Amino acid sequence: MTYGMWLILFCLVLGLVAVASNPSPYFAALGLVAVAGQGCALLVGHGGSFLSLVLLLIYLGGMLVVFAYSAALAAEPHPETWGSRPVLTNMVVFAVVAGGVSGLFWGGWYEASWVGVSELGGFSAVRGDMAGVALMYSLGGGMLVCGAGVLLLALFVVLELTRGLSRGALRAV
Repeated sequence: MTYGMWLILFCLVLGLVAVASNPSPYFAALGLVAVAGQGCALLVGHGGSFLSLVLLLIYLGGMLVVFAYSAALAAEPHPETWGSRPVLTNMVVFAVVAGGVSGLFWGGWYEASWVGVSELGGFSAVRGDMAGVALMYSLGGGMLVCGAGVLLLALFVVLELTRGLSRGALRAV
């Protein structure tokens, strides 16, 4: 189980490096799908199966529509791939920086903290992830409204940046 979690975490960091280093929206959206899948697999490994299912459905159902729309408006005839020299250079630099930062915090991580949610409750009648979702909706309602507003603002920013014809910030005059 520990080796599986290490592999999922390694693939998550590798996917984040691939998203951050690629300027093309096509490959960045593909990397975001991979990172979302790895994040949900990490949550399942820690016992949050319900929360990971909700996260995956919301993410793939909502946010990828924005990325598909922006990728359709910012169409490039020859997009940069992960194998091209500038993107590969960025990936190597980001991976080295991520490895260096993780080396700073290496002594504080212990495998004993990797306990699933279902193992913490003893004889509990409610799973930990379902109780967490209920708590998020009851006491965290203001934060959910704030998060929805931020996502709406992000939608408007992406649509304004990729708007065509006359006033788009990413379009050539």
